[in-house]
Amino acid sequence: MRVNFTVNGRKQEADDVWEGESLLYVLRERMGLPGSKNACEQGECGSCTVRLDGVPVCSCLVAAGQVEGREVVTVEGLADFAAHRSEAHPGSGCASGACGTTLDQARRWEAKPTSEQLRDTGELSPIQKAFIDAGAVQCGFCTPGLLVAADELLEHNPEPSDADIREALSGNLCRCTGYEKILDAVRLAAARAEETV
Repeated sequence: MRVNFTVNGRKQEADDVWEGESLLYVLRERMGLPGSKNACEQGECGSCTVRLDGVPVCSCLVAAGQVEGREVVTVEGLADFAAHRSEAHPGSGCASGACGTTLDQARRWEAKPTSEQLRDTGELSPIQKAFIDAGAVQCGFCTPGLLVAADELLEHNPEPSDADIREALSGNLCRCTGYEKILDAVRLAAARAEETV
């Protein structure tokens, strides 16, 4: 079957998708977006977390056919998604399904610039910068899922408590750390966002 959906602000089409194929497989193998990691394939580790219509999901558990006509944001699109959010929705987030649904809207934050829009795609999102600055990146396998989950948390709760952070990241496993640097990174991103308001 053919699946049409939006990935990181760009309309995409995946051909010859079989019924049991996961969104994770389509993103990694068919679209060349290796950021979401294939670890447990059971929705237990969070390494494959993406945002589907604004909601964090384990892409290994989502059948590719379920994303027909929907919007997916991967770790590769976080910087442009954050830029879109700050330009189009300052102080709030994108309502589920409200952003990137048309090509004109999506062009404001698409990962690959068009000829009329030459963004520096090497720029990092605030949460990505905070992870680096706080030393929260170790082997990096869990990092994409943690970044996507933390980005969603901060979009909806710009001043999270430690309990809020722990709850938001509870579906993401990290084998390298004791999670403290990861918590520090989310706190840092929240503090920086508060300073800019």
